[in-house]
Parts: sequence; structure tokens; C-alpha cells
Amino acid sequence: MTAGCSSRTSSQERRPSYEQNGRRWHYELDWASAGVDDVPMLVPKDGTSQSIFGGYAGHPPPVRNKPPASSENFFRSVTNFTSLSLIDRPSPSGPPESGDEILKDYDNMFRTMYNHPPNFDTINIATAYTECKALLHLADMYDALEIVGSRVDHHLLRFGVRLFKQIAKYPPSYLKLGYLARSKTIFTEAMIHVVGQWPLAAPQLRGQVETSVMEIIEDKVDELKEIEEKVESKLWRLNLSTSRGQRVTPASDFLSWLAISLFRQWLAENTTPAPTGILKDDSARPASSTISQQPSTRGPSRSSNHLASQRESSRTQAQQPPPPPPPLNTGRIHRLIGSSDPSAYLNRDELKRFLKSPCSQLGIDLYNRDNLKRFERRVDEVKNLARDVVKPLMRNFLELDLRDFGPAGLGYLTCTRIEARDLPWDE
Repeated sequence: MTAGCSSRTSSQERRPSYEQNGRRWHYELDWASAGVDDVPMLVPKDGTSQSIFGGYAGHPPPVRNKPPASSENFFRSVTNFTSLSLIDRPSPSGPPESGDEILKDYDNMFRTMYNHPPNFDTINIATAYTECKALLHLADMYDALEIVGSRVDHHLLRFGVRLFKQIAKYPPSYLKLGYLARSKTIFTEAMIHVVGQWPLAAPQLRGQVETSVMEIIEDKVDELKEIEEKVESKLWRLNLSTSRGQRVTPASDFLSWLAISLFRQWLAENTTPAPTGILKDDSARPASSTISQQPSTRGPSRSSNHLASQRESSRTQAQQPPPPPPPLNTGRIHRLIGSSDPSAYLNRDELKRFLKSPCSQLGIDLYNRDNLKRFERRVDEVKNLARDVVKPLMRNFLELDLRDFGPAGLGYLTCTRIEARDLPWDE
């Protein structure tokens, strides 16, 4: 036996058994076992089952060595077909069926597994998000997130600034997607928004993400609160000094003392909750107490039952505590303080009104041109000192540029730093 014959023999021995036996397996979607909103799974089927085209599905169709001879009738039929008008052909205008979407998701998953680009929308980012989310959930069912996630990450990052603006609109949704796709950029961007807005996104995340993700959010929120508390304590201790280096007082420099007092009053109004009312609400009392006190000679009527139910409902409403006030958004105030725009807060008109207010109440005339200019200079000095204090909160670790959003930015702080060790999938 020659060397060539021995190599061919050994290669035939190494062939899998399914090639030797001629038996093939194929998989089908199990639509019967899937619920209405569930995605059907692939289940194995025997490849020797009867085909609808005759014969057995496990055997390939016979190979034709050469095409049949062309006939005149064939070319005539093709000519008639091309002359048909397709203008009146109805086009599907409704949304695609769920079955078509599922088949598309499976097609994208297999494309990704065989290193082919998936068919995602490249124009509408909202549609692309929906397609990527569906593919990730399908890949999670087959433990294929490591294969699919990089494709999803690559496709969404191609949208650039549009993606980052979309994340700013829906941070909880993109936080979940970034976690499934193992995307450092998307997950970090969404996490910074979630921490800055916390607890606004809590109802959309609690019980819907992994415990490790919630622990990261809570840790970053605590770190941000610690920085804010340190900054606020420094803001309250701000003060101006006289030409001799002494702290200003009403006796030494009255206008400078007013500038400090005005800043502290503005800071207190915007960083502390409003006081609650002391008087009780009398609106929960019954509308007419004389009706219930009058003796009734007739049996209980429908109107009396209705009044009794009204009194009972009003009594239960009075016993219920009022809803808690919304949490203060101190991040917006800190961003205003850190803004370089002089009209962001305590602008010229507000200073004018402040100087004019004591005139009618105390009979003191403080408003004139010289006092206004001096008062503005002293307030600007306070603003500059406050701007230096809040610099640690003004850092922006987002990929999104905040210069187009005005002095207050997005209305919350984006100074949360997410390190590589904070990513939950690298543990």
C-alpha cells in the first residue's frame, strides 16, 4: 500500500459517524410549546422524516449534469412576465408579525455566530436599539452573549453622538442593554446618568437587573453624596474680607455683608426642602354636618347611603399621610454655581430688586448707581469663590458634550467615574 492510499484510508476513518451512516439532524422552532409572548426554542428533529416535496429530507436532491434544452414557449412566458405592471401591487403597510421578527432575530444570531454582520437598522437608532435588544435576549437563552455582544456594541457605537444623546434620554434601558452586551462604553455612559438622576431610575431597575449592578449604583450614589456634602459645607463657610484682611461684618462693610447674606439665602432656598404648612386641611370634613345630625323618620335611603360612603371615604383620605415631596435636585444648583455665565443666577435684575426692597420697609435708601456697581462687584467675588469650591462636581465623564445644554447642563451631576474594576462582568 502506498503512502497516498494510507493517508486516504486514515482520513476516512477519522470522519464523523453521521457522514458514514448518511444520517443528518436538523432543528426546528418549537412554536407549539412557546407561549404568546415567549420566544420559541430550537429543538432537534430527525433528518430522515418525510419531506413535503417527496422522498426523504435527509437526502439531497439529484444533481442534474446539464440544463434542459431551451424552448420557445419558455422565452415567450418570460417576456409576458416582464411586461406586467407592478404599480398596483399591494405593499405591506402594517407592522411586521411577531413570527417574522423572531425569524429575523434567529437569522441575526446565526449570522453573528458565522462571523457575518447582522442585519440591523443603520438609520433609525430607536429601531436599531429594539433589534439589538431582541438579539441579546435571544442570545442570552443560548448562552451566546459573548459572541453577540461585541457585534451589538460595534453597531450601536457607529451612531456616535446620536447614541449618546439617546442614552441621555433613556439611561435605564441602555444600562440593561450595555450590561447584556458587555459594552464598557454604553454601560459606563448609562451608569453616569443613572447615578446623577438617582433615585429617578430606581423603579425601572430594582428587581430587573443583577444584584451586582444595583450594588455598583448604590456605591456610586453614596460616593457622590459624600462629595456633595463636603462641597456644601465649604459653600456655607464662604466669606469676604475687608482691605485689612478681616471678615466683613455689618459694621465694617455693610454692602459686602449683604452680598454674603444674599448668596447664603439663595443657597438655602434652593438646597433645602420647603417648610410644610402647620394648619390642618379642613377640606376633608363632611360638606354638611347638619344633615347627619337631623333625626330620620324613614328607613335608610339610597341618598343617605351615598352620603355615608362619602363621609367614610373623606375620613380615610384625611387619615392617609400626604405624599412625600420629590427629592431636591441639588445637582442643578451646583452646576449653576459652577457656570461661567454671570447671568446663571443672582443676575443684575435680582440685585436691583434686592437693594430696592429695604427702601419701603425700613426707610433706608441703598439703591443708587455707586452702591449697585459696588454690590455687583462683591457678589461677583462671592460667585468666583463658590465656583472654585464646586469644581470637583463640575467634571464631566460622559462622552456627551454638555456645552450645548446651557449653564445647568443636563440638570444633574455627571462627575461619577466608572473604573474598569467597577464593571460587573469582569469580577
